[in-house]
Amino acid sequence: MSSGTESGVDADSGPGSVEARLGVAVQAYQSAVDDFDRELARLMGVNETDLRCLEILFAVEEITPRELSRQLGLTTGSVTTMLDRLEKLAYLTRTPHPDDRRKTLIRVTPEAARRAFGLIGPFLDDAGRKVFDRYTPDQLELVIDYLTFSRDVQQQHVERLRETPASHPARTGGRQSPGPRGGAAR
Repeated sequence: MSSGTESGVDADSGPGSVEARLGVAVQAYQSAVDDFDRELARLMGVNETDLRCLEILFAVEEITPRELSRQLGLTTGSVTTMLDRLEKLAYLTRTPHPDDRRKTLIRVTPEAARRAFGLIGPFLDDAGRKVFDRYTPDQLELVIDYLTFSRDVQQQHVERLRETPASHPARTGGRQSPGPRGGAAR
């Protein structure tokens, strides 16, 4: 974290400073998001990586497994296994690409969308109402700018970490972190 005023942050970076309080608030927010996602994954009957895949699918009409692999930082083999699981749950469909038969298109099913949005809808409604009641449009524009900028910085470091070889062999069993293993080229 910066401690200089040139960045617009107070030079005092002690425990009560804006910089420290922002760090604590962001960490607490991220923990709450992680907890929500874990519970959503549990109720959907999937793991957290599968849930992230579904989030990507909800945001697009269709996507190829290769693009999913890139966005999730997983090998194509891992993506195939994940897609098999999600297809068995009737959460997605795979169809041949209309122009290139070597490719497959992945689409989320209406049932998966109904189930997921049935679970997250109450949160979205409640959060939307409370946020718009509390903050002005100008304040929300600043929040949007902060979140977008912070996401871009974090994504740069996600890419940096994905390109860094692991110092230990991949774990076996248990929940694996998404991402390439053993310094695999992307």
